[in-house]
Amino acid sequence: MRRIIYTLLVTVGMLFGQMGSLFAQCAMCRATIENNVSNGDTTVGAGLNMGILYLLIAPYLLISIIAFFWFRNARSKKKKLSY
Repeated sequence: MRRIIYTLLVTVGMLFGQMGSLFAQCAMCRATIENNVSNGDTTVGAGLNMGILYLLIAPYLLISIIAFFWFRNARSKKKKLSY
């Protein structure tokens, strides 16, 4: 139980430690989009939104796939031991 609590605290600490650098990128993206929209090009904004969604979904998808195979492997080992 302690290991789970320590892991959770370290993860939360690392997340909050990186918050400053995460917010720093917003100004650059906003300036790029505003510049392109003022010139009449709206495709950059749509591409940027798709990129953000890709970066949001990719880690969760990867972790879900690993967890699925890990769970399936653990369940098959448990069945073998119960016989």
